[in-house]
Amino acid sequence: MTQAEQRRAGTRTGAAGPRPAGPHRGVDTRERRSPIATDTDGGPARLSGDEAAVILERSRASVDPELRAAVESLPRSMRRVARYHFGWEHADGTPAAGNAGKAIRPALVLAAAAALGGPAAQASAVRAAAAVELVHNFTLLHDDVMDRDTTRRHRPTAWTVFGDTDAILAGDALQALALRLLAEDPHPAAAAAAARLAACVVELCEGQHADTALERRDPAEVALDEVLVMAEAKTGALLGCACALGALYAGAPAEDVEAMDAFGREAGLAFQLIDDVIGIWGDPSRTGKPAGADLAARKKSLPVVAALASGTPAAAELAELYAVPYDGGDLEPTLLAVERAGGREWAQAQAADHMARAMQELSRAIPQPEAAGGLLALAEFVTRRTA
Repeated sequence: MTQAEQRRAGTRTGAAGPRPAGPHRGVDTRERRSPIATDTDGGPARLSGDEAAVILERSRASVDPELRAAVESLPRSMRRVARYHFGWEHADGTPAAGNAGKAIRPALVLAAAAALGGPAAQASAVRAAAAVELVHNFTLLHDDVMDRDTTRRHRPTAWTVFGDTDAILAGDALQALALRLLAEDPHPAAAAAAARLAACVVELCEGQHADTALERRDPAEVALDEVLVMAEAKTGALLGCACALGALYAGAPAEDVEAMDAFGREAGLAFQLIDDVIGIWGDPSRTGKPAGADLAARKKSLPVVAALASGTPAAAELAELYAVPYDGGDLEPTLLAVERAGGREWAQAQAADHMARAMQELSRAIPQPEAAGGLLALAEFVTRRTA
C-alpha cells in the first residue's frame, strides 16, 4: 500500500470515495460550501477574495528575494532556464515582468507559521517557504516534459524553448537548491523540515508515476478511488508539507504539525478537483492554456473518471470518444458528455467536501478561526479560483 493509500485507508473514503456521478446515480447537486468561517449569528461568513490576493502578494514579496538568490547560484546553463520558467526573463535573456505563479504553497508555509507562532515565526520561515516553491517548480518543469504541455503561465513551456534535457536538468537543480536552503538554515526546525520535504518529493514522484501509468490504461479500467489516491500524492502532499513546515518553524508540537499536514492535504485535493474543472472548462485568457487541453490530451482527470463511472448514457458516449486519440476536431461533444454524465457537479461537490474536512483538521491545531485568518483566506481562494 502506498503512502497516500495508507493515509486514506479507512477514514477518508466516505464522501470522497467512488460515488457514481450523474443525475441518475444519486449525486447531490445542491450547492455545498466549505465551513471556512461563521458570522456571529452562526451563518456562513464569506472571506474576501481580496484578502487572499493581499496574502499571496505579501508572500511573493517576502519569498522572491530568497528565491532569486537561490536561482542566481546555479550554473549559467540551468540559471537561464530557471529564470525563464519563473517569468523573470525572456528566452533571449532580456528582463521580463512575467507571471511566476500564484505562490500558494509558500504562502501556506508563512500563514501556518504565523497562525501557530506569530510574526516572528513567519519571518523565520521565509527560507522554508522558498524551498517549497523551488520544489513545486521542479515538479512543473518535469511535468511539462512528461505531459508534453506546450503552454504554462501564458508563454511556451521551458522544454519547448530550451529542449527536454535542459528543462529536466533545471528542474533537478531546483530540487537540489530547495534541500540546500534548508540544510544551510540555522533554524532549529530546519533538519526536520528538510527530512519532511525530501519525503514529500518521493511522494510527489510516486504520484506522478501513478498519473503517467493511468494515462496508459484503458479508461474503463481506471477506478475513481485510485485517481483520488494519485491526486493526494501528486498535489495534496506538497500543500500538506507546506503547512507542516510552517508549523515546524513555529515550534508547534508534533500533533499540530500532523494536523496541519492533514489540513493541507485535504485542501490540496480540493485544489486538484478545481484545477481539473478549470482544465476542462477554464477560460484560456485566464488559465494561460488552450481550452479543453486536458480533454484533447485524453487525460483521466477526476471529472472525467467520475463521469465515466456514472453509468449514464453520456458515460458510454464519453468512453467511445476517449477510446480514440484526439484528431484536432471539435471538443464540444466530449466536453458536453463529461458535463451530462455529472463530472463537473461531482468535482465541485467533492471540492467542497474536502475543504470541509480540511477545516476539521485545521481546528485540531488552531481551534479559534480568528487565529487562522490567513490560512482560511487561502483555503477559500483554493475552492473559488477560476484560473
